[in-house]
Amino acid sequence: MKSTSTPTFLIADDHSIVRQGISLLIKELFFNAKIYQSGTFKETLNVLKDTKIDLLVLDINFPDGNSLNILSETKTLQPGLKILIFSAYEEDLYALRYLNAGASGYLNKGSNEDEIKQALQSMMVSGKYITQNIKDRILESYISKKPLNPLEQLSNREVEVARLLIKGFGNMEIAELLQIKKSTVSTFKNRIFEKLEIVNLAELIDLFQLYQ
Repeated sequence: MKSTSTPTFLIADDHSIVRQGISLLIKELFFNAKIYQSGTFKETLNVLKDTKIDLLVLDINFPDGNSLNILSETKTLQPGLKILIFSAYEEDLYALRYLNAGASGYLNKGSNEDEIKQALQSMMVSGKYITQNIKDRILESYISKKPLNPLEQLSNREVEVARLLIKGFGNMEIAELLQIKKSTVSTFKNRIFEKLEIVNLAELIDLFQLYQ
């Protein structure tokens, strides 16, 4: 694996205009930076196999997959790698999920130039970056004693009912499968929706996709 004394960056995004924009900002901050680019997961992993990278700026979605699935693989290739997720997806929904999976920072693509520069500098200096919004969410969770993962509020039986609802089973079918009364299923369903602060099945499916 090639190593260099100059800071090395890998910008992994399937949109070339995004890669070029981030490259310009990096060059403004680190004039001697060596910048690599990739448009697919395969290209990203190939660069990481061959070259020591200080900071990986990584999009969430690529034509060949979702970056959540390769975070562990990138860390295996380079355990000390700093990873900044740079995504158009809302940080309220995705940031903590990716941080828990091994990313070192999360920034929304809607951020202005100064915020992006701040994130890049913070990642290089301290190895991490989160916005004030996410810091506030973590603090609020600590103070309120509510888990960052809302599904942790559910009991084992409630999770069981929720999974069956997501699979498309009706209340009567769930009652027969779990050997409980239909009215009990309705009670569980209402309790699940109340705890998760949702109003329909589509929202329940979204939450399980995000946090499971």
